[in-house]
Amino acid sequence: MAIEKVGVVGCGLMGSGIAQVCAQAGFATVVREVAPELVEKGLKGIEKNLGRLVEKGNLTEAQKSEIRGRLTGTTAIEDLMDCDVIVEAIIEQLPAKRELFAKLDGLCPASSIFASNTSSLTITEIATATKRPDRFVGLHFFNPVPVMKLVEVVRTIATNPEVYEEMVGFGARLGKTPVRAHDSTGFIVNRLLVPYLLDAIRALEEGVGSIEDVDNSMKLGCGHPMGPLTLLDFVGLDTTFYIANIMFEEFRERRFAPPPLLKRMVLAGWNGRKAGRGFYDYSDPAKPKAMKF
Repeated sequence: MAIEKVGVVGCGLMGSGIAQVCAQAGFATVVREVAPELVEKGLKGIEKNLGRLVEKGNLTEAQKSEIRGRLTGTTAIEDLMDCDVIVEAIIEQLPAKRELFAKLDGLCPASSIFASNTSSLTITEIATATKRPDRFVGLHFFNPVPVMKLVEVVRTIATNPEVYEEMVGFGARLGKTPVRAHDSTGFIVNRLLVPYLLDAIRALEEGVGSIEDVDNSMKLGCGHPMGPLTLLDFVGLDTTFYIANIMFEEFRERRFAPPPLLKRMVLAGWNGRKAGRGFYDYSDPAKPKAMKF
């Protein structure tokens, strides 16, 4: 099928980024949120991002206007009825995603393809809320979506092979590098990344090195752009804790189990950069200071 119109559900950080890259790639794009103020906030964020591209010379004002003209914000789920592909980027909770897709399944034609941006939940379990598991995939983008080049395209045992190839091609049309992943909890990136991050916390707990030493070791010894504890603060400790719990529930292996220190930090609200405190203190965001435990 020819994909011409894309629907995005959720206009937060991830949803607005997905909507932006879809519009930039030439697709008519409808992005839906539950409240007008959330739609407005998301579209303003896209405007700001496009404005930066104009300032850098990567877009002209005319191109920015064309992209913005392909974007429509709405609070009505019915406005997604004629979309060829619908990408969900709402709260990372299975009941909410299943409820959404059950509604969309009753509204959209049988030809529409559904995709979830989940980072940790099972695509199969989400898809079973619909009558089209053969036209359901995972499309896992990375934050910030307009910048990060990767998208994991996830197939279940029920996904139609032709639909899957169509979505791999769709990822490439968005300017991303699509990687093929099976529907295993965590897919590829989080399956490898989460145990690494949790091991960094365990190393800190066990006195292997200080926060700075753990981070500098991985930056300077392995060439990573940032250390694991800095990365945890960037991703969000609460987010990592949530994903780790889902993965541990699935695999029952120690490498996926959240360390006690992570649990205590989340309980204390020390969720990283967004909270102003995590493994580092962000009172002065330009000069984060390592916390003392």
